[in-house]
Amino acid sequence: MAKLIGLSGSLRTASFNTALLRSAARLTPEGSAVEVRSIRDIPLYDGDLEESSGIPSAVAILKDAVAAADGLLLVTPEYNNAIPGVFKNAIDWMTRPASDISRVFGNKPIAVIGTSPGNFGTLLSQNAWLSVFRAVGASPWFGGRLLVPHATHVFDAAGQLVDAGIENRLRDFMQGFCAYADGYGAAPGQ
Repeated sequence: MAKLIGLSGSLRTASFNTALLRSAARLTPEGSAVEVRSIRDIPLYDGDLEESSGIPSAVAILKDAVAAADGLLLVTPEYNNAIPGVFKNAIDWMTRPASDISRVFGNKPIAVIGTSPGNFGTLLSQNAWLSVFRAVGASPWFGGRLLVPHATHVFDAAGQLVDAGIENRLRDFMQGFCAYADGYGAAPGQ
């Protein structure tokens, strides 16, 4: 089955999106797996740093993990109606050098979910990711959408998912995305 890499776009220890990622990993169908990775050690992109020192080791390790995976799950917060800067920065680093984009992201099955304390989940942030997916040549999964509003009621103080309806939707989402990622390489014309 599918071997996925999961990334949360939040650095906050008690992040609702990191809690959603842990829940997604737990609810992944048997035979598939989500390896939870972090963007915490990715430095701010700096072309001078890249030129003088090359790709930072944290970036290289993450790039290799994504390249080897069957798919990538992004769990995105929404900051000021868009993608969080730290999350976009991590993806930007993973596109360096440009000649490596197709190895890391080319036709890579990718899905995005997210949660927020507000009424709309992460609708605008998820939409903003679409142009990034197109730019890097990834293959977004459009078979499901998961926007989780009112995160303060969906997770308990320990970050455990306590909303049965959201849990069922997340389980279905993960089943669909794993099937897509698992079968993507075998699809005719791919």
